Amino acid sequence: MHVLIVFACFMASAARSAPLPESASALVEDPQFQEILQRSRSLTHKILDSIADTHSSCVHTETLKLDSSDIGRFSTMATNIGFPPAPVVVSENFTLETVLRVMHDGLQLHQGLLSSIAPRLAEKDKVVALMSDVRDLKNQIAKMQKMNQSHTAAPPTSASVELRLQGEFEVQVAAHLTLLQLQAFSRDVERCLRSLDRSADDDNQS
Repeated sequence: MHVLIVFACFMASAARSAPLPESASALVEDPQFQEILQRSRSLTHKILDSIADTHSSCVHTETLKLDSSDIGRFSTMATNIGFPPAPVVVSENFTLETVLRVMHDGLQLHQGLLSSIAPRLAEKDKVVALMSDVRDLKNQIAKMQKMNQSHTAAPPTSASVELRLQGEFEVQVAAHLTLLQLQAFSRDVERCLRSLDRSADDDNQS
């Protein structure tokens, strides 16, 4: 889980401070790119707004609270069930291609986690709806990747994630960690998308 926090800090600071190359800047200004970006921001807000209700619907263990800041105490359990961290940007070089790839890979990871957990839940409707929104956002990011001429399409990979969920408590912990990590990841996706949103610049100038 601490890996996600490192990535989040990098992503937020880089989005605020690093200039885009000229070619990427021109792409970001493209009206079609901005239209896709607006749809992406809307889906990100929808995901963030639905996480609390989704957590309440499927996580019933008293000690697993969505607003808990004590994430570290689940590190051993996360390892035991094979819970994967979100992708990490290890390079200091900030590029549009890198950010889009990390967002896409992170969304695919969380789609896979939700898909792995959903069949084990008694109440899965909200989880399935959230998984659909995550998939739709991933597809919007993929459209931006396609517009980026420097992006080389990677071969399709499976979104499935295999977790070792032996009992109900492991299922509860997996659902809790997935939603907690997805919430943090989505907040940083939103920060990054906002930094690319030219309508926000227009509003500030008006």
